[in-house]
Amino acid sequence: MNQKLHIQFPNFISLTIKREDLIHPVVSGNKFRKLKYNLLQAKAENKKTLLTFGGAFSNHIAAVAFAAKENGFQSIGIIRGDELKDKIVANPTLQFAQECGMQFEFVSREAYRSKSEPSFLEELKLKFGDFFLIPEGGTNALAIKGCEEILTEEDREFDYICCAVGTGGTISGIINSALPHQKVLGFPALKGDFLQDEIRIFVQNENWELITDYHFGGYGKVNEDLIGFINTFYSDNQIPLDPIYTGKMVFGVIDLIQKNYFPAHSDILLIHTGGLQGIRGMNVKLKSKQLPTIAINV
Repeated sequence: MNQKLHIQFPNFISLTIKREDLIHPVVSGNKFRKLKYNLLQAKAENKKTLLTFGGAFSNHIAAVAFAAKENGFQSIGIIRGDELKDKIVANPTLQFAQECGMQFEFVSREAYRSKSEPSFLEELKLKFGDFFLIPEGGTNALAIKGCEEILTEEDREFDYICCAVGTGGTISGIINSALPHQKVLGFPALKGDFLQDEIRIFVQNENWELITDYHFGGYGKVNEDLIGFINTFYSDNQIPLDPIYTGKMVFGVIDLIQKNYFPAHSDILLIHTGGLQGIRGMNVKLKSKQLPTIAINV
């Protein structure tokens, strides 16, 4: 569903947001897209268990836990931060995943960095037996295939396609399906330029660029300006934005419009990648720091 924003911008620029957050009540946005073909492949291989990786407030962990439950799989989450094992009740994301039946394995941040190493994966196989592996963030070739279905025929009219970037899977699918006249802009939620190489693994087109100025300090980092923007945007448009991904992307696009980055009369499509379950966890962190919270009920 595309929703045009009725905001007057300079140079006759128009913004439309693709409400991928509405495609499923729990496994919304890019998580739905990334899991679609992974779940079909797991069934084709007669796997009984899904195993994946994520942090304390991971949208991916919550989505895999729910999708596994709904599709008859067991699920295992390898969670970054062994100090979290005694804090499940205080963590809305982990609590939800546990209620869906996910089994947790908490590992130190140092050990977590080895999550792609064959020796680490072999240890997991010895401990948990046969499983279907879904990478952190869900990004693999099957996920890219799912994300290539985000853009549809009705999106031909747009000049720019903008989306947040985590592990690079969603933007890779969009790059592959964008038309020659369209430019894809990615807004990383993480610091650093390493994502360029990750994305190039899955794409051949050169119709894209990463805008690296709107991560607000890095993954999971926010400030009062961003929280205020998300709350005002919701009040004005009745569209909730998450603070980790889409909120930063929309903030960045509107800031670039004000700075005359886009040519006059540009039609811009913003991809809402979901992630709204993370708002509850972010508000827990904000309250602990006595900072303003996100005024959106999820």
